[in-house]
Amino acid sequence: MFSAIARIIRTPDLRRKIGFTLAIIALYRLGSNVPAPFVDFPNVETCLAASAGTEGLLGLVNLFSGGALLKLSIFALGVMPYITATIIVQLLRVVIPHFETLHKEGQAGQAKLTQYTRYLTIALALLQSTTLVTVARSGQLFGSASDPSCQALLTNDVWWAQLLMIFALTAGTGLIMWFAELVTERGIGNGMSLLIFTSIAATFPAAMWAIWEAKGFEVFLMVLIVGIIVMALVVFVEQSQRRIPVQYAKRMVGRRTYGGTNTYIPLKVNMAGVIPIIFASSLLYIPMLIAQFNTPTDGSTPPAWVTWISQHFTTGDSPLYMAVYFLLIIGFTYFYVAITFNPVEVADNMKKYGGFIPGIRAGRPTAEYLDYVLTRITFPGSIYIGLIALIPLIALSTVQANQNFPFGGASILIIVGVGLETVKQIDAQLQQRHYEGLLR
Repeated sequence: MFSAIARIIRTPDLRRKIGFTLAIIALYRLGSNVPAPFVDFPNVETCLAASAGTEGLLGLVNLFSGGALLKLSIFALGVMPYITATIIVQLLRVVIPHFETLHKEGQAGQAKLTQYTRYLTIALALLQSTTLVTVARSGQLFGSASDPSCQALLTNDVWWAQLLMIFALTAGTGLIMWFAELVTERGIGNGMSLLIFTSIAATFPAAMWAIWEAKGFEVFLMVLIVGIIVMALVVFVEQSQRRIPVQYAKRMVGRRTYGGTNTYIPLKVNMAGVIPIIFASSLLYIPMLIAQFNTPTDGSTPPAWVTWISQHFTTGDSPLYMAVYFLLIIGFTYFYVAITFNPVEVADNMKKYGGFIPGIRAGRPTAEYLDYVLTRITFPGSIYIGLIALIPLIALSTVQANQNFPFGGASILIIVGVGLETVKQIDAQLQQRHYEGLLR
């Protein structure tokens, strides 16, 4: 391992790429701690110290921003607008034929889709920054409107000050998007994935220290051991795949022979990644938002249905919340896999180039077989994602952690996935230059 690190340092090109990536990550973390204009940062720090954080979708956005959301920094929105825009553009391929045509056009079409994603990211950043400024102005950001310090998060709430804050937050999102593209082009790994990795990893020390202070060293050590075991299991499942063998028949084109090779189609157990968790968290945030808007502000008794929602869907320690969350994740896993992997398209491409699965006829039987295999491996994959997503909720009721518990949910899936992908890219760079990689 140390010899591999020494080879990285001795390779000028790779050393320069890693150094550039670390410099961008440092700038990103610096911007995450710079307050936006007209933010009363001492009051924000007071509310952060008195509050256990937010749950649900707002907690997930705060996790993806590395805690910058609740600090109301210039990078408060983090990478969430870009993630949302990417998912929307991907889903629109099913609805809008032009998007699907661009996707099939290769590099030129992908560049056009990337341009659409950028425009949509800025539009979503304007919308989300407006919502964030409105929530901060109303004193509901920390869910403690009765606290005077949490009601005075802004030093100036006139219209032009709010407009300047919205522009600053939107510009911060555009700067993050530019940082990510710079890392992808000149650094190592996928830029946006690495920024998400950095945001989540930045919350690990604070989360673990909070457990140590609240429960002591014994519970801290137990959580650490369980976390390492969970991480090892996640690595095992993320690397698991069902390989479907494919053979290509030989064909003559002029005087040259093409085909005659054997390959396989890798179907991962977890093809959906963290998307089902994001979808389920977003959907479960709606009842809490409706109940919040229908809660009387004069101190009177709220309606019975508002009380029921507050009891079962406000915090994640409710058994009903966990059950609904788990079932939604299973449903969204099947939904997202069905959108991203088209067995008919794969079967047609195989038939076009003379490929076939041994024992399966080309065309429609191949598509049916792929759909059958995909349905079977998606079921354990959805159960796996659901169980991983429930770990922070179980920790919420056992060790009094918040839903940003480091060893579970979207955080562990992203940390492991991005870490494995980045290590593989570094390994490939080393093998190109030294014929010996980082991995053994």
